Amino acid sequence: MTDWENIRYFLAVGRIGTLSGAARALKVDHATVSRRLAALEAALQVRLVDRLPRSCRLTAIGSEIFEQAVQMEAGALAIARRAQAAHTPLVGKVVLSAPPVLVAHLLARHLARFRDDFPDIRISLVAQAQQVSLSRREADVALRLVQPQETDSVVRKVGTMAFGLYARRDYAHLGTPDLWQFIAYDQSLGDMPQQKWLLEIANGRPIACELSDISGHLIAAQAGAGIAGLPCFLADADPDLVRVDDAGLPFSREIWILVHRDLRKTPAVRAVIDFVVALIRREGNLAG
Repeated sequence: MTDWENIRYFLAVGRIGTLSGAARALKVDHATVSRRLAALEAALQVRLVDRLPRSCRLTAIGSEIFEQAVQMEAGALAIARRAQAAHTPLVGKVVLSAPPVLVAHLLARHLARFRDDFPDIRISLVAQAQQVSLSRREADVALRLVQPQETDSVVRKVGTMAFGLYARRDYAHLGTPDLWQFIAYDQSLGDMPQQKWLLEIANGRPIACELSDISGHLIAAQAGAGIAGLPCFLADADPDLVRVDDAGLPFSREIWILVHRDLRKTPAVRAVIDFVVALIRREGNLAG
């Protein structure tokens, strides 16, 4: 019988397209991935992957077997989820993936209270801007700022994150909009909706600096570096910042929560979902 571990390594190579990338994803060395892949090819007596100088490309039969392997993986993960759902109530570890701004400035601040209420549940809180797969058990519960499309998950909207323009109270050009300089994202995040909104408002006015995350934007605004587009729940709580009005269009991001259907009734998962939803609804600038 074919070794499932070898198939798992093959799936990583097929998804990522390089041996080194698969090794990083699986947290092993390059040689282990190569050995596992070779063992699978030997067991099946077919070449699954063409090893190119900088990448790996599935062969024709490799592509067919990859699709079958994806189905095998889905079945194996479904078994694991069913077993997890049968665990002792309110005990265990729940992995919650969320955008960094919500992890750093909302969820992490309330973990102690959750621990007091549920001492036998351990939340693994992962700050991730990119989307994760619940089907592949990369997380048990996820918060997203775009509406999820997974058909095997239960999804609902739980809030709205409004944005506004903010500056330090003593920002030198606070009363002279023509002289404003803006705090933006770097080019790698140029497609983010809040970046497009901010640049439309800037309308050719200078960009003072570029940072890759909201926390950096907050710190730069606090230091007086320029005008930042920040979530209102975050900036309104800072006494050193003031909201400025540039007659720009209102902007917000929807907040969605999702959980795989097989886990939605697991008591520990349910407790985490209720905790997260309650936190968001208590924040006046996130409710809606």
